[in-house]
Amino acid sequence: MTKVAFLGPAGTFSEDALIAATGGEATEDVPKPTIFDAIRAVAGGEVERALVPFENSIEGSVRATLDALAFDIEGVAIVGEHDHPVRHALIAKPGVRMEDVEVVLSHPQANAQCARFVREQMPSATVRAAASTAEAVRSVSLSKAPWAALGAPSAARLYGCEVLAEGVEDVADNVTRFVWLAREGVEAGTGNGDAQWRTSLVFSELGADHPGALVEALTEFSSRDVNLTRIESRPLRRGLGRYMFFVDLEGGATDEVVADAIEGLRAKAESVRILGSYQVGSPGVP
Repeated sequence: MTKVAFLGPAGTFSEDALIAATGGEATEDVPKPTIFDAIRAVAGGEVERALVPFENSIEGSVRATLDALAFDIEGVAIVGEHDHPVRHALIAKPGVRMEDVEVVLSHPQANAQCARFVREQMPSATVRAAASTAEAVRSVSLSKAPWAALGAPSAARLYGCEVLAEGVEDVADNVTRFVWLAREGVEAGTGNGDAQWRTSLVFSELGADHPGALVEALTEFSSRDVNLTRIESRPLRRGLGRYMFFVDLEGGATDEVVADAIEGLRAKAESVRILGSYQVGSPGVP
């Protein structure tokens, strides 16, 4: 049975996503207090896989995941992905009314995804951060003050709370893309032989820093008709004005045209690291 780390405790959207992503396949699920800890569990061999949030359709990339992969943890690779719809609920202890709520507690991503609702429906409430949505619900269940949490309805049942309102996210079509992680070199299952492939990579420090340098680097892909589905810059942590670029592209890293494009990029960037090459839309644990 595959051991899988996820952002816990029980009742998080990460756990909901894991249940949906495995498609009924039996796994030994290991909750971790932070995304960093879930990724580190893979690198250290404590678990065989981790499923962690990568980007959200409202708030964009999950920085904790990007930073862990780019800066802090080596030896892991993306081997799959799963898109999971996220429907937030406002949760409180029995007897607490929405108009009585003094503090709204949740993970920073959830707070951001529901900011308009909180601002309009509970303008006097203070918004505070928690390590996870489930941890927020658990804290609310223990609080003597009239607090509420933003989280999954399943968490309300787990921690003896009630749902005050459902679907409180600011945009109804709220989807989080989760990625499967394994140790580098682990042969992941290929799943559906007809599924499309995606490659994720990060590059930094364009060798020739001049106007148009980034365009020239990206031309390595466009000139070969390699489609980029995502690009994002993040600070390189070496002073202002220095960046690294995260890229998702269609195709596998071993495809001849993709491999040629990546080699062309290596000639123009200080560093290029492939975060993973994986199938899109294959069910089960990769």
